[in-house]
Amino acid sequence: MSLKQVLLLILTISILGLLIIYVFIQLTNRKHHYSPQRMDNQKIKSSKSLRAVMKAFLVQSYAYAVKVPGVAGYIQLVRKKLSYQYGMSEYLLRIETMKQTFLIWATFLVSGIVLMTIQPGLHFFMLVLLVGVVVNSLFLDMAVARQERKLLSEMVELFAEVRHRYHQHGMVEEALYEAAEVSQGEAARHAMHIYAALTSVHPDEALERYYETAPNRFLKAFAGISYMVMEFGDQEARQDSIYLKGIGSLTQEIHLEILRLSKLDYLLKGLNVISLAPVFFTKPIEEWARNSFPTMNEYYESKHGFIILLSIYIIIIGSYALLQQIQRTQETGYLAGDRKQIWEKRLYEWKWMRHLASAFGPKTGTRSYASLAKLLRDTNTHLRLEWFEVRRITCFIGCFIFAVSSVGILHHIQRNHISNQPVVNATVFGELPQAEKETSLWWTTLDQKVMKDLNMSASSTYEQIENSLHRHSDKKLLHEDINTSVHRITEKLQAWNHEVFHWWELLSCLFIAYIGYHLPLLLLYTERRFRRMDMRHEVYQYQTVISILRDMDRMSVEEILEWLNRFAVIFKTPLQKCLLHYEHGPEEALEQLKEEITLPEFQRIVDKLILALGTITIKEAFDDLDHQMSFYFEQRRQEYAKTIETKAEWGRIIGFTPMYALIFLYLVLPLIVVSFTQMNVYYEQIQKI
Repeated sequence: MSLKQVLLLILTISILGLLIIYVFIQLTNRKHHYSPQRMDNQKIKSSKSLRAVMKAFLVQSYAYAVKVPGVAGYIQLVRKKLSYQYGMSEYLLRIETMKQTFLIWATFLVSGIVLMTIQPGLHFFMLVLLVGVVVNSLFLDMAVARQERKLLSEMVELFAEVRHRYHQHGMVEEALYEAAEVSQGEAARHAMHIYAALTSVHPDEALERYYETAPNRFLKAFAGISYMVMEFGDQEARQDSIYLKGIGSLTQEIHLEILRLSKLDYLLKGLNVISLAPVFFTKPIEEWARNSFPTMNEYYESKHGFIILLSIYIIIIGSYALLQQIQRTQETGYLAGDRKQIWEKRLYEWKWMRHLASAFGPKTGTRSYASLAKLLRDTNTHLRLEWFEVRRITCFIGCFIFAVSSVGILHHIQRNHISNQPVVNATVFGELPQAEKETSLWWTTLDQKVMKDLNMSASSTYEQIENSLHRHSDKKLLHEDINTSVHRITEKLQAWNHEVFHWWELLSCLFIAYIGYHLPLLLLYTERRFRRMDMRHEVYQYQTVISILRDMDRMSVEEILEWLNRFAVIFKTPLQKCLLHYEHGPEEALEQLKEEITLPEFQRIVDKLILALGTITIKEAFDDLDHQMSFYFEQRRQEYAKTIETKAEWGRIIGFTPMYALIFLYLVLPLIVVSFTQMNVYYEQIQKI
């Protein structure tokens, strides 16, 4: 049995295994609604037992996998990715973790076997690594996005049930408990956890723990509003219930979010697969071009062909990364809290790295220092300015090493191409007959022996090359053949020795490293743009909280800041600083908070809080809050529409770019280059006639 047959057999077994795993997962995910009058009880019991067996298998697999070195680390990565959706249930989290792990491994195995069958060799390892990273992130992101949309839909039904039960009982905890009992899915489990936190001995601490594991901002706001109304009471403001008004605002927000995610998913569906498809077609296109146009062999084997292939892979990776950024659905990727492991901080502890950071970083008191510090504050990054400079220096060094290594590999490829370049008649444009192929191979082998005998020296004389030809040739050479061979070998030796590291290549590597040095800064500017939208979401949540608190009796500015701190994610650190400094001077603390956060919408809230410190009340300071909230909602709805249209346009362009690059750069451009080269050769041959 040949290697290809073995690989095809393994591929068939892997596909069957993938189908079996998929069927099992569908059985565990499917929700059955049985009727005793229509279905047999034995079938129900059998189906339930099958699902129970699969769940037990997944849980047991998790217990064994976390004990295996290497595998345990990967399991923890998958678990961490899914923890924000299933963190409230350890049992479901383990099941979903193993589901995704088995799916990723099966897909990776099938893709690896397909790629090994198509193009074994060095390219195979590069592609397997690329496919592994892509499959891992693609499956996990799809699972998280699917569960996020499902949870939002369940929350709409849950809030409707809470509203209905609250009308019946007028009590938050009773409405929440009964709504959780009749609801289904993950939202019902979260509602039960919120109920348990609200009815615990220390609800403040229980809610803080829940905030750390809540999968989205809507559940945090719902838990906080429920606690506020349960503690302060639901006062009738303008003949409207504060609690029902808050739930209505959250429901409106969720509807907007569901529409945004659904439309974005519809417009960008399948673009990830389209952008990755060229990975599987590079070798088939190359083989077709080699078989149809034999003169393309020299181009694909040269360093130009390697540069084009490497460029296509870079385009594929870049397009996929950009599509992931465009399809980004999580509204707040930033999580407040101290990070235990910061690699920039550990590198900064090295003495030579501190010297580099101080030498290349902006000086204290300069305009560039203030601008970079403001940028770091706007993005709420966990890095200090010195640590960020360490990241930039690390990117510079990494890009420089990558560029120098690529240049070295290109020179190595070109030297091998020169040594193995077939000796053919320049006037032959089609495929060589078998006899001429054998003759070409004999001359190529002879050239290699002569070049090695001369130690690849470009200064070899005519006599040295001629003597070496006579020593290594197993047949008598004509004088014309000797002259042609000496001229050809001389050109090969000169070209081989010319493949060295040139000064302009060093400048190119430094330029690439310079781009890498500025890449973290460009990413930070992009992050600030996305973070602005996240900040506006959080400010709107603050407005919802303030709209409830302003109608409470005996409400102070400090208490409002404490409630905002409970809901804070992006603004967590500045609000905590403000609360610490509040006793030493309320107005000074609020002014400092206003300076640290440059978002205009948040600064308006701080201005109103400063006014509430004076003669007017909190209710008077926020008397126009309802109009502002309605305006901001309409504004964000228009921004969502524009953003979705822009993302759809860019998504289509970026998604099809790898396919266009593959066709043009790897097929059309080589054909054009080879055609013009052959035309020049043909024209020179005609002139010699």
